[in-house]
Amino acid sequence: MSQAEAPAAEVPVPPEKLVVAISSRALFDFEEENLVFETADDNAYMQLQLDRLDVPASPGVALQLVRKLLAFNTSDTDRDRVEVVLLSRNDPVSGLRVFRSARHHATAIERGVFTRGRPPYHYLHALGARLFLSANTEDVRAALAAGFPAAQVYPQSVRAGEAYPNEVRIAFDGDAVLFSDEAERVYQREGLPGFTRHETRKAALPLPPGPFKPLLEALHRLQHAASSGATSMRLRTALVTARSSPAHERAVRTLMAWNIAIDEAMFLGGLDKGPFLREFQPDFFFDDQTGHVESAARHVPAGRVHSGVHDQGGDGKLR
Repeated sequence: MSQAEAPAAEVPVPPEKLVVAISSRALFDFEEENLVFETADDNAYMQLQLDRLDVPASPGVALQLVRKLLAFNTSDTDRDRVEVVLLSRNDPVSGLRVFRSARHHATAIERGVFTRGRPPYHYLHALGARLFLSANTEDVRAALAAGFPAAQVYPQSVRAGEAYPNEVRIAFDGDAVLFSDEAERVYQREGLPGFTRHETRKAALPLPPGPFKPLLEALHRLQHAASSGATSMRLRTALVTARSSPAHERAVRTLMAWNIAIDEAMFLGGLDKGPFLREFQPDFFFDDQTGHVESAARHVPAGRVHSGVHDQGGDGKLR
């Protein structure tokens, strides 16, 4: 094999770098265009996007989150903290409008993969992604099955508030998101009394990690950069869970065992999460249950993590 034919060496993504892969509909409001795609064909959709090439798309559910995360890149020497990459079922022609819209909204996105209707999650490993946000349910499920933190954004979500311009705020559910669904399965089998007994008995035993632990770890590293004064952007996290005392102890001890600090914790014991999230004002909230996500979406940007027992039917298969 000649030198010209030799495969290019793989360029590893620095482990400390947070790479966010995001679809076009998660970043921008393409719901009108998506309706054309669903009711006509991809050629009509492509033509519409081409006709609107010079019309910047309106902000989508996750644009504010993306812009705030990119603000951690304070200089050329610190550009490796966060990267946002477009990973979309869009076609390359439509991708032109996406990149132009990103420039219009002063959002520094340089890389993109467009697959024209084919599942794009295969590229997450090559990108080194620590998070994938998409409006496509099956793409999210496939990404989670492949081991990547991923969530289905709800395009109808209320957009993020502007009360904290210099602070990234992210809220997580616990079981089946940050933690495994081990305890949730006990709850489904044995009800609240059995769940409480189980969690009290295992209070000192850390829960197994859930699909979003890698993202929490990456955010923890960003938080360290913020606390060192290396950037003016700050990061604040919250655990918003239906757990209550005494089951709260195992969740707290698990985070302690991981050596990760959460700034706020809400143990709601079944109360509606929406009003509490409205007060916290996250740039994004992640939960595995449809009801919680729909409630949250009336107040804040929200996405569903298709993980665990709540994403399975009675036969144990994914819905």
